[in-house]
Amino acid sequence: MTLADQKPGEPRKMRTSVKGPLMFSAFWAVVIFFAVLIFASGGSARTPRFDLAFTGAGIAFIVSLVLAAMLSMSYKENAEHLGKGSGVNLSSRKPGQGRGSAAPQAGSENETPDADAP
Repeated sequence: MTLADQKPGEPRKMRTSVKGPLMFSAFWAVVIFFAVLIFASGGSARTPRFDLAFTGAGIAFIVSLVLAAMLSMSYKENAEHLGKGSGVNLSSRKPGQGRGSAAPQAGSENETPDADAP
């Protein structure tokens, strides 16, 4: 469902709403606020540095909001036909033949002799 398919008045999914990225960004802003407030002060004997804490929280909020918005815009659902089938055949070799095998399997009818073999 795309943004154009949304109907007015219906609640949106968490991925398409603004709530998700805002909560994500607010969480990291609060974490950075307290981290900078604790570590920038230099101990309990000094006054807390609220100016640095608010600056760090603001930067963390903006950066994480931009990242979350970019990631949500790049999301695209897979086509329906890609979910069907038994998987991808990664190799055309039969198991036991090729690089990793020590000796060719006996009784194999599809074996072709190597050109450089004596």
